[in-house]
Amino acid sequence: MTTVTWLGHASLAIESSSYHILIDPFISGNPAAPVKEEDLQADFILVSHGHGDHVGDTVSIAKRTNALVISNFEIANWLGNQGVRTHPQHIGGGFKHPFGYLKLTQALHGSALPDGSYGGNPAGFLLTTLEGIKLYFACDTGLFGDMRLIGEEGIDLAVLPIGDNFTMGPDDALRAVKLIQPKHVIPIHYNTWDLIAQDVQHWKKRVEEETSAQVHVLSPGQSLQLD
Repeated sequence: MTTVTWLGHASLAIESSSYHILIDPFISGNPAAPVKEEDLQADFILVSHGHGDHVGDTVSIAKRTNALVISNFEIANWLGNQGVRTHPQHIGGGFKHPFGYLKLTQALHGSALPDGSYGGNPAGFLLTTLEGIKLYFACDTGLFGDMRLIGEEGIDLAVLPIGDNFTMGPDDALRAVKLIQPKHVIPIHYNTWDLIAQDVQHWKKRVEEETSAQVHVLSPGQSLQLD
């Protein structure tokens, strides 16, 4: 069983095969976060790109838990220079980690690090768990046609931003669902601030009327279990 918990904004916690995985753990300063940074467990941390609301508390959590941080080469080097254990990957490259096979996918966004350092290319994550569940975390991105290729993998769950302004908005996120054709969808990266406020229930209705996907609207701290 794999459990995906939304921690508000674009932060997620995954439990799969007894491993604890965090994605973009922006907790301190996140008004939607339902937990404190010091309460989180982590064996692995995935960082999609360099922006402060995604790198978040990675350094402090990784040092406290000794988690291995997986990100692009540039971010991995930046974190490594701060004493964090890292594993670098790049877009299109996959690696068999203890928790499953992880491939970095493209994402249309920026990636400058909080101190202005070059953060390489932003990415999403395609994870195949040890049980064969396929999870696609689009992370911060605009719509792109090759989402159809990602969908050809047979996606059980797609986690998509819908907030607009910085990422896909509701219309493009609906188009993304049509390209990916996942069984389940979790919307993220909305309602953290007024700038990215959206009517998520209306979006859920549209997606479920126009596709076969089931949308799970989670409140921060709520989880979805996949078998």
